[in-house]
Amino acid sequence: MLSYLHEFHAGNFADVHKHASLILTLAMMQAKPSAIAGFDTHAGSAMYDLAGERAKKTGEAESGIQQVWKLRHRLQSSDWSPMLAELARLNPGEGQLSRYPGSPAWFDCLQREQDSLTAFELHSGESSRLQDWARGHRVTVQAGDGLEGLLRALPPKAPRLLVLVDPSYEIKEDYQRVAKTLAQAWTRCRHGVFLVWYPMLTSGQHRVLPEQLVRLGIRKTWHSELVLRQPPERGMTGSGMVIINPPWGFSDRFGAMMAEVSGDQGLNADHKQTWLVPE
Repeated sequence: MLSYLHEFHAGNFADVHKHASLILTLAMMQAKPSAIAGFDTHAGSAMYDLAGERAKKTGEAESGIQQVWKLRHRLQSSDWSPMLAELARLNPGEGQLSRYPGSPAWFDCLQREQDSLTAFELHSGESSRLQDWARGHRVTVQAGDGLEGLLRALPPKAPRLLVLVDPSYEIKEDYQRVAKTLAQAWTRCRHGVFLVWYPMLTSGQHRVLPEQLVRLGIRKTWHSELVLRQPPERGMTGSGMVIINPPWGFSDRFGAMMAEVSGDQGLNADHKQTWLVPE
C-alpha cells in the first residue's frame, strides 16, 4: 500500500532541482520544431497548495521554492524565466507563493501543439486528483504503474522522447526497478532523453541507482547532486538527478542556474555535476 503524498513536500529544494532540470531540458529540446512525446511516470496530483495544512506541517517549501522566489529579481540566467513566469501567472500579486505546479503541470504549461504528455500515477487518491486536473489540459492520464506503462508505450510515434522518472522510493526495490526499466527503455528508444530523480539519504542506499546506471554503458549520461549544507540526522540529505542524452550545452546552462540559487541566501546547498563514465 503506497502511503507517500507529495503535498507534504511540494516546492522543497528537491522540487526546485528536479523541476528546473525538467524545464530547461524541455525548453532546449523545443529549439527544434519536431514533436516531443513526454512521459511522466510518477506524476502526483499536478498542483499543490503551499498554504494548505499538509504543506505547512513540514514547511519544506520555505527553504525551497519560496527562497528562489525571493531571489527572482536578482537571477541573471534567462533559463529561470519559464519557471518564474508560470509561478507569477499562478500567484498574481502575492508576496509568497501559494500554488506550486507538480511535474505534469510543468510539462503541460510548456508543451507546444505538436507535443504530447502521458502522465502515470499509481496512488488511487493522487490519480483521481490528477484526472480531475487533466480535464482542462491536454494530458493523457493513466492510473497505474508508470514504469510498466512507459515500457508498453515505447517507442512513441513522435520523433523525439522526453521521460521523467521520479518515484518516492518508499519501496527500496524501486532503485533497482528504475535502473532495470531505464536499461529496457533506452534499448527501445536510444535517442530518447531520460530524466531520473532520486533522494540522497543518510543511509546511503541511494548510491545503487547511479552505480547501476553507469553499468548500462550509456556514454552520454549526466549526473547532478544538490547537497544540503545542514542536513538532517535522518532522511533526505540531498537531491540527485541523472539525465541520459541531455541536450548539447545543458550542463553549462544548468550549472549556471544552480550557482545562482544554491548559496546561503538561497537553498543553502552545494551543487555538483559530472558526466557518468561507463565502466
